[in-house]
Amino acid sequence: MAKKVLLIDDDPNIVRFVSSRLKQSGYDVYTANDGKAGLDEARKVNPDLILVDVMMPEMDGYTFVRTLRREDNFKQVPIIVVTAKEKMQELFALEGIKEYVIKPFAAQDLLDKIKKWVDSSPQ
Repeated sequence: MAKKVLLIDDDPNIVRFVSSRLKQSGYDVYTANDGKAGLDEARKVNPDLILVDVMMPEMDGYTFVRTLRREDNFKQVPIIVVTAKEKMQELFALEGIKEYVIKPFAAQDLLDKIKKWVDSSPQ
């Protein structure tokens, strides 16, 4: 059974690029273009891993993570923050985030990090 990855980003180019690479690697990919839609999608599909951008309309990535982590079903789901803002790492670390991908990124680096976390996920 393919692992489910939820990608939350408001940049349609990044969504297309990352979705394509993930699907080629055998993942089932679900997408949302902001944190609010991401919460709805996470509750619907129960992903094995979430990739989330920081700067988005409607609900930013930090608010998304804080909201999601309050729900028991999502306390252990690995989340990788994808951002151009390196200085956000300390703030996200307080929410239990251990992995970041800094934009611009190489697709293989992202895939390697996803594989590491999905393979170690307790789900």
